Amino acid sequence: MTDRSAISSARLRLAARPDFLRTTPLMRLSGRSLGIECAEVWLKLEHLQVGGSFKARGMLNRLLANTIPESGVIVASGGNAGIATAAAARSLGIRCEVYVPEVSPEAKRARLRSLDATVVVGGATYAEALQACLARQQETGALLTHAYDQPEVAAGAGTLALEMEEQARRLPDSVLVSVGGGGLIAGIAAWCEGRARVIALEPEGAPTLHAARAAGQPVDVAVGGIAADSLGARRIGDIAWQVSQRHVHDTLLLTDESIRSAQQWLWRELKLAVEPAAALGIAALQSGVYRPRPDETVGLILCGANCDPATVA
Repeated sequence: MTDRSAISSARLRLAARPDFLRTTPLMRLSGRSLGIECAEVWLKLEHLQVGGSFKARGMLNRLLANTIPESGVIVASGGNAGIATAAAARSLGIRCEVYVPEVSPEAKRARLRSLDATVVVGGATYAEALQACLARQQETGALLTHAYDQPEVAAGAGTLALEMEEQARRLPDSVLVSVGGGGLIAGIAAWCEGRARVIALEPEGAPTLHAARAAGQPVDVAVGGIAADSLGARRIGDIAWQVSQRHVHDTLLLTDESIRSAQQWLWRELKLAVEPAAALGIAALQSGVYRPRPDETVGLILCGANCDPATVA
């Protein structure tokens, strides 16, 4: 179960490895300085985390909570979960095999190889890579680290919200969270637990949670668009679905054009080089898809930076 107790336990477990995880900065800006009519915008700079994304929290928590077989660990990932798993595995001295889809950028594959991971292209989409990964796991007996749908992974992601609350001594009024398979929003929503409005943001080309809400249950969706490499899950995870029904206020969709514009804005104005998935919060505010109250404090998660720097400007 992913709840505040599990997240607190994950925090204690991760604290045993202070040489690995980083406490990422919280940048607090006036809404007006960003051209937004709200009190403040908080940017949680999780793209500065080990491995370049929030995923390091959940993957290390998964490894520390389990006995690792001699065959090591295995994961299917668009890139970020694989990078985080590979980094955690190397820090613990264990083997790591990563199955990636064809849409994963070469920059992410190169990063995986630099972390001593074995990289296998498992199919055109994340779903196909996952199936190939599961078949391989049955052969080797390696510990499976899921990109988003395991309790330890979601709880580890939730430590991000716990850390943000500690840094600011309170939660923001609302938190806008990018959603792919849903591990991040599951952890954040479980920690906030109604104490802040949690809003799910998805690209129009990968609306997993939005489609699930419309159907009343998780359903498969077609996946494409600018953020498909990291938000390219075909279906919302079971954990995220369960948590979101209790603690996620709304789901909003963003166009590729607004995401790309926000990504460029973050670099041009704040010199923050992030991948498209990390720009959905700014896109929601700048496009007017999410309209905060004038007195509202809005928290955004800059969730990852594993992209080719040449594509940011």
